[in-house]
Amino acid sequence: MLIHAFLLAFGFALLLGGGDLLVRGASALAETFGIPPLVIGLTVVAFGTSAPELSVNLMAAFQGNTEISFGNIIGSNIANIGLIIGVCAIMKPLAIEGVVITREIPMMVLASLVALVTGMDLLLRDVSNRFDRSDGLVFLLIFCVFLFYTIGDVISKRKTDPLVQQAEEIYERKRSGKTIHNLFLFILGLIFLVFGGKVAVDAAVVIAELLNVPRVIIGLTVLAIGTSLPELVTSVIATRKGQTDMAIGNVVGSNIFNLLFVNGICSTVRPISVPASGGVEDLVMMVFLSIVLLPLCISDNRKIVRLEGVLLLVLYLGFNLWRILG
Repeated sequence: MLIHAFLLAFGFALLLGGGDLLVRGASALAETFGIPPLVIGLTVVAFGTSAPELSVNLMAAFQGNTEISFGNIIGSNIANIGLIIGVCAIMKPLAIEGVVITREIPMMVLASLVALVTGMDLLLRDVSNRFDRSDGLVFLLIFCVFLFYTIGDVISKRKTDPLVQQAEEIYERKRSGKTIHNLFLFILGLIFLVFGGKVAVDAAVVIAELLNVPRVIIGLTVLAIGTSLPELVTSVIATRKGQTDMAIGNVVGSNIFNLLFVNGICSTVRPISVPASGGVEDLVMMVFLSIVLLPLCISDNRKIVRLEGVLLLVLYLGFNLWRILG
């Protein structure tokens, strides 16, 4: 158990390091080819922060461990709202800008509802619940529309959009030297992500077997928290600096990427089964937290206060405890 726990931690370290190297190399290479910093920030950087989830879930899909894919994708979204926003709101009340409320959160709610509907095939089509390849293509199509709309929207509102500010700040921190060096960083990042994803998935499977728990539970808890570490670190740092809007935008953006991009690609590679035991409940919890976030952001003069942060954290811990004991 200790050996595999160490391997899991080692896999997480490779995933986090690989994601950072990938962003550094890809950002600089994109700049070399004359792509504007704004577009780099909103695409390359955003893709990079979702790279750990993509790596783990693609590896799990290729290996046929679709329960881990499901648990990690849905668990990451639940952790992003319940754990990360909860912790950040407890640290400091989170002030929310209008664009997050009018554009980002509604898209997250829509993506969550689409995931719930497409994951209920037993009710709608009388076949086992799963995200099949057609569902994956639908997710990717919605993602492309969202990305196109977002880039056009933020270009027209560049000076007031917190998403642009966050993207450009991250981009500036990731800039580095010459083309060969950047290409090396990019390739090394990919290697770390692939190897880290395999190590993490293999360790998670063994741990699930040793603990005699369903693999979806490991994906929903341990893997979900591990692959959400970049979002946790980014949001906590942004909150400490008083950039609470970025903390929320980072989490909501990550949830959209996880559902539409990561889930879309993985479902297209191999259909992802919704576990018969608790899978629908996981989807319902994700939708519930996504919907609840909107009134929390609107109330209290557009602030998520500490008491609401405690509520989110209690909901997250209580749900996970219920799933583990169940």
